[in-house]
Amino acid sequence: MSEARAEWHPDANTTLYGILGHPVRHSLSPAMHNAAFRQQDINAVYLAFDVTDLRDALKGVKALHIKGLSVTIPHKEEIIAHLDHIDPVASRIGAVNTVVNRQGILHGYNTDWIGAVAALEEVTTLQGKKALVLGAGGSARAVCMGLREKHCAIHIANRTRERAERLASECGASWSGLDGVEGLEADILINTTSVGMSPNEDAIPVHPDVLSHVETVMDLVYSPAETRLLREARTRDIAVVSGLRMLLHQAAAQFELWTGRSAPADLMEQALQNGLSQKA
Repeated sequence: MSEARAEWHPDANTTLYGILGHPVRHSLSPAMHNAAFRQQDINAVYLAFDVTDLRDALKGVKALHIKGLSVTIPHKEEIIAHLDHIDPVASRIGAVNTVVNRQGILHGYNTDWIGAVAALEEVTTLQGKKALVLGAGGSARAVCMGLREKHCAIHIANRTRERAERLASECGASWSGLDGVEGLEADILINTTSVGMSPNEDAIPVHPDVLSHVETVMDLVYSPAETRLLREARTRDIAVVSGLRMLLHQAAAQFELWTGRSAPADLMEQALQNGLSQKA
């Protein structure tokens, strides 16, 4: 496994990258990307920016020549209106999690769907399967796009039925409220909501009985690394996918968009685990 370079000091030529979100201090993205920059001998630094005024923040991005951004909750959908160019896939998803600044022109992309597919395919095949997706926000849109690309049937369940119906109509899925999933058979269950996120670690988005016919469970929540949903799945001998795996794969895709280089994924995974240990 390659190791990050120990000696590095920022200077006038250091390139700046970062993540925009609110809240964002919990983010593990700086650990991954800074480790990758060091290992690749790239004179760059990646910082976390807690942002509530997105429009003004993006003015600052251009003014300070920040070369690339990760975008997280709650800005993934809102940011589209403030960018100069949107990748067609991100446009179809309706959410952006990656920005590349090319000479003052801000280009928006979505690597969440790449991360979701890569994480799931580590433990299961997707073609011909049926997935139950909990939630209908920006992350759910990305997940559904990836599942559709892999010819996986989709059922969307969301607390707000109108949002579930809207997303279902866009990706050719069936839909229901969260109270309509008991008795629904699916091969894969994916939680894209924030239910179970620290500090509400005992929360679970659906009743555990929903897992009775499921083969694989993925939870996009990665703090804690193992949510109650994943613990319940493990007790039933169901294959589980932590949100950390999606976080890693989408970050690797971001790194490649920003730098044009292959991401040192093993090193980024090590940095991710180190970052988790420090936050524990």
